[in-house]
Amino acid sequence: MTFANLGLIDPLLRALDGLGYQNPTAVQAQAIPAVLKGRDLLAAAQTGTGKTAGFALPLLQKLLQEGPQVAANSIRALVLVPTRELAEQVHESFRAYGQHVPLRTAVAYGGVSINPQMMKLRKGVDVLVATPGRLLDLYRQNALKFTQLQVLVLDEADRMLDLGFARELDEVFAALPRRRQTLLFSATFSDAIRQMARTLLRDPLTIDVAPRNTAAKTVKQHLVTVDKKRKAELFLHLLREQGWRQALVFAKTRKGVDELVGVLQEQGIRADSIHGDKPQPARLRALARFKAGEVDFLIATDVAARGLDIEEMPLVVNFDLPIVPEDYVHRIGRTGRAGASGQAISLVCADEVQQLAAIETLIGQTLQRQEEDGFEAEHRVPVTAPGGQVMKKPKKPKQPKVPEGKPGKVHLGSLLDDKPQVKAVRKAPGFGLGGKPAGGKPSSGKPAGKPGGKGARRP
Repeated sequence: MTFANLGLIDPLLRALDGLGYQNPTAVQAQAIPAVLKGRDLLAAAQTGTGKTAGFALPLLQKLLQEGPQVAANSIRALVLVPTRELAEQVHESFRAYGQHVPLRTAVAYGGVSINPQMMKLRKGVDVLVATPGRLLDLYRQNALKFTQLQVLVLDEADRMLDLGFARELDEVFAALPRRRQTLLFSATFSDAIRQMARTLLRDPLTIDVAPRNTAAKTVKQHLVTVDKKRKAELFLHLLREQGWRQALVFAKTRKGVDELVGVLQEQGIRADSIHGDKPQPARLRALARFKAGEVDFLIATDVAARGLDIEEMPLVVNFDLPIVPEDYVHRIGRTGRAGASGQAISLVCADEVQQLAAIETLIGQTLQRQEEDGFEAEHRVPVTAPGGQVMKKPKKPKQPKVPEGKPGKVHLGSLLDDKPQVKAVRKAPGFGLGGKPAGGKPSSGKPAGKPGGKGARRP
């Protein structure tokens, strides 16, 4: 199967050839012909499946071959996305695929001045990629009309609902023409997404290429147990022992992101962050530096990192486990793409056992616990059973009391027979990332040295 077999026109094929794309992915092979025929679409597809090209390529072709020239302050296709970072990524994809096509595209999101976006819309654009909030700002200020709209795309619709955009989406849908083609992409087929599909779509083609509980088979998943207070210390130890060169690292909170970046920078390690408190220009600069190799470790929260297009990522580190189990799948999905092998390493403390149980239930497997020499946890992470049950260590039976002044026997049978139900923790064999095997050289467990000390990475 080639892109030419899907019915794409020569200008798009030339762009794909220049980008090095030869064969369509599963979602592209199903979506492109359906969109070209004008069908509505309901697709479950996660980041890394090629879903953006699955709607961008046929959309560009349809707009080129059909419909009138776009009028002032009007758009012919609208792509709604949940975050500013994803908006930038999707817009860049449209520009790359449409480099030989005479169509105008634009992107609109909050956190930056609205005036340049209003100026861009004055002449009209064929494709607008936008976040819901900024789209409504433009519409309310009469900078945008929907009378010529032909196609609506909802990308990562589940995330838009998770971020609380339901009310904004309802307002947008009410303003759009009823006669249109609608394409709905989501990482999951939740009840809310199915309800949205019943309301918006007409006889849609359903595509399910990435079930929500599928962790990439090419990703090797490791779980290292550690006490919470020693996570940063263990991270630095593994970084040096395993020779980590570059990694995308996830922390649970914005404060946690900033604290880890500070620890790394104090050790002379090139690190930057992406989270909701950082201005949009600063986020884009951090991402650009990471892609260019000027930053070795990009620390991010789930919401800020959702939709980031980072290719050939050999390592993802879960400094904290996510609250939402599906986010674990999204995180590790950023490595091991396109058949390449990747590593996902999670540093887990006892406080995170409930999140761990939920993740293991979702992905349908129990992650084997490992320890690093010198970092054995004082508070062990309990074993979890299929179905998400946490197997707690049984309490030791109380010793029978002997009446004072009277000799008696203590029956030890129950104490000897009742063994803890917690399996022994296996020592980590090493992650195979180019450094020394874990456990090959026992760590002293002491804090890392000062910047510039032995083993420290320099900018």
